[in-house]
Amino acid sequence: MTIRHLKIFIEVAESGKMTVAAEKLFISQPTVSQAIRELEEHYGVLLFERLNRKLYITDAGKKLLSYAKTVVSQFDTLEEKMFSLNKIEKIRIGATVTVGECVLSDIINRLRNENPKFKIYSYANNTEIIEEKLLNGEIDIGIVEGKVKSNDLIVIPEIRDRLVLICGADHPFAKRKSVNIKELNDKEFAMREKGSGTRELFEDYMIKNGVDIRIAFEGNSQEAIKREVMRNNYLACVSVCLVEEEVKESKIHIIENLDGEWNRHFSVVYHKDKIMTEGMKALIKIIEGYENLPTKLECNSCKLIK
Repeated sequence: MTIRHLKIFIEVAESGKMTVAAEKLFISQPTVSQAIRELEEHYGVLLFERLNRKLYITDAGKKLLSYAKTVVSQFDTLEEKMFSLNKIEKIRIGATVTVGECVLSDIINRLRNENPKFKIYSYANNTEIIEEKLLNGEIDIGIVEGKVKSNDLIVIPEIRDRLVLICGADHPFAKRKSVNIKELNDKEFAMREKGSGTRELFEDYMIKNGVDIRIAFEGNSQEAIKREVMRNNYLACVSVCLVEEEVKESKIHIIENLDGEWNRHFSVVYHKDKIMTEGMKALIKIIEGYENLPTKLECNSCKLIK
């Protein structure tokens, strides 16, 4: 039994419905059901009667509710008092893999230097997973490059970025000044996993232009993607900031899309019901200062034409 169990129980008891409790706590209904079941098994009592799809709290449940409110209140007070000793504020940041490899460490370093009392936790995964964790209340704020699907999340475009096609130095395209988009048809690609914002944008563009690509490698590591491009002559679509060193060393060649449809933003994302903390405000202020993704890359690139 944990404080989390008690908080879920209190919400169910007060709302009278597990679905409502799940919505208020930003967790799934099965998670709520499991927590109630675990509490009942732990104490060996029935907390709710389930009649005609409605919940009725039992006498045992009423007693637990009284105790639980006291315990949770005391725990929240404890947390507040202990963190206030050093004015520590926790902030949980979620970022997509591309953001993580391009700019996250710099953002966190600046946040820590400007606000040394913040307790920072960061997590990286694809856009789909970051969105899920925001909805479940597992992180406070996200920085993503992909499309966010939920209307419960606020999305603020901030840092400009652009995608490019890349190939190895030995690939036939590396010797060309231009590549027609139809030449990509049935070519072998190294691709990010499903749920990646980069993959979604690129695949949508290819479908729109009637190009059928062949996925030869799939992974969630940008380093693995670049390695496959250099070793096995695959093509790939990545953020330009990820290939700066390889381009300077002539290991990777860039193919740029000139129609602007691969231009995008890294966006700040948070739940519409989330109370904006000082940590979140400080993070957003730092991100606003970037405008463009930091890169000093200057190179002769191929042009992708239609």
